[in-house]
Amino acid sequence: MCRKDLFFVCSVWMLFAMSAVAAEPMKALIIDGQNNHDWKQTTPILKKLLEETGLFTVDVITSPPKGAEMSRFAPKFTDYDVVVSNYNGAPWSEATKRALVEYVSQGGGLVIYHAADNAFPKWEEYNEMIAIGGWGGRNEKSGPYLVWRDGKAVLDTSPGKGGGHGPRRDFLITIRNADHPITRGLPPAFMHYSDELYSWLRGPAKNVTILATSFSDKKYRGSGEHEPMLMAIRLGKGRVFHTALGHSGPQCQSVAFIATFQRGTEWAATGNVTQKVPKDFPGPDAPVLRK
Repeated sequence: MCRKDLFFVCSVWMLFAMSAVAAEPMKALIIDGQNNHDWKQTTPILKKLLEETGLFTVDVITSPPKGAEMSRFAPKFTDYDVVVSNYNGAPWSEATKRALVEYVSQGGGLVIYHAADNAFPKWEEYNEMIAIGGWGGRNEKSGPYLVWRDGKAVLDTSPGKGGGHGPRRDFLITIRNADHPITRGLPPAFMHYSDELYSWLRGPAKNVTILATSFSDKKYRGSGEHEPMLMAIRLGKGRVFHTALGHSGPQCQSVAFIATFQRGTEWAATGNVTQKVPKDFPGPDAPVLRK
């Protein structure tokens, strides 16, 4: 074989090897095991949604049940590109809490899914990671309300509860930051299916970008505010995507949830989004469901 042919063969092999490496999926971890929501139903759905993108392989680690010893619950977060929390339960050990904070602050990705923002009301760093949360005794001591008023994010220090919602219903989601990788290319407003519209969420609200909001109408026992539904948070070198959507299985069939969850998880893992907006993504008139 002449030198020119050898060079050609080597070049083709290198390109093949590089493409194989580039195509290797990222590793995602879903944490569940305790929740006031049906994690046994939603975790398999979340896993499937991530795997169908072709971007992720997904492991699931389930905590001990409520009331059991938690000291041995110690996921190795650093083995993963992104961690998805479907957890709302008993406190973790100090070592596990410290490991998650270090993982995120050093560049790891974290996704806070729906009721995971109810968790750990006394854990200061967790509340910084999620920006705002609800329930668990949260009140004005937990931080201000974060709402969207007059075209901007507002911190409202009014006293009161942290967390609430009215009856499940379809609601409109409005993009507030169209330049972020997660929301880039999405319609300015779109419908989501029959969900709990989380309201009165409060917390440190540091380093948070509101990506999209929904109006919490008082006629549905809401706050009367435009409430954050999708958020991007920075902690150190890490990225956190916080979605308030997705109460249970039916809500996770909503394309509004599916696409934003998939895109948000990719952003948390990489800082970028390569996924195209799906052709069945809803507009402002009616939600779209995938069976």
